[in-house]
Amino acid sequence: MDKRIDQVTAHDGSFDVHLWLPDRGSGPGILLVQEIYGVGPYIAKVAEELAARGYVVAAPDLFWRLRPGWIGEHTPEGTAASIELASGFDLPQGVADCALTLVHLRGLPEVTGGIGALGFCLGGSVDYMLATQAELDAVLSFYGSAVPEATGLMERITSPLLLVFGGSDPYIPREQVARVEEAAQGRPGVRVYVDEEAGHAFHNSESPMFHHPEAARRAWSIALDFLDTHLPPS
Repeated sequence: MDKRIDQVTAHDGSFDVHLWLPDRGSGPGILLVQEIYGVGPYIAKVAEELAARGYVVAAPDLFWRLRPGWIGEHTPEGTAASIELASGFDLPQGVADCALTLVHLRGLPEVTGGIGALGFCLGGSVDYMLATQAELDAVLSFYGSAVPEATGLMERITSPLLLVFGGSDPYIPREQVARVEEAAQGRPGVRVYVDEEAGHAFHNSESPMFHHPEAARRAWSIALDFLDTHLPPS
């Protein structure tokens, strides 16, 4: 699989977009939205798996205005530093950067077929907000902390939407997740999956603090089935 870094221009500068290409050279596109640790080894691992399945994966550096190229370590200290950095992140601006990345992704000759978005933690909030203003073939949001407070925006989302949460997440209390479940009722295009055993960031295999291997396997299987249904690899 090939990997490269493209540049996308915003109104106030340019930022890196990390691209992974499948071996066949082309396929549907997936916008992969980072968590607070940046476009680091975990996001790269997810991107490589998706590229191996036939997707063109684009992961923008959302912290480029704060700390370009930021990669936080998956340690208590690295987590604290990443949380501090993320506290200065402008969510609407990040959504706008992702919208620009979508335009770039759609314009690539390697992208054939549809386009989806997948975000984790911070990225789960970003791609949920993005879906309120962009038409996509599939949107997957893993434990986005802004989602429970923005359930009123769900009616603006017309794309197939999968929302994943941990039922034992200390950062997103179960009663907040229940609000999301309630908002999704009666919406055929929306699926909410809650793994009651899992906490926050449970899919992050690079983080011993958060990773829950069994829950990660269950949720990832559901995510891949969702992609196969709505954005099948070419």
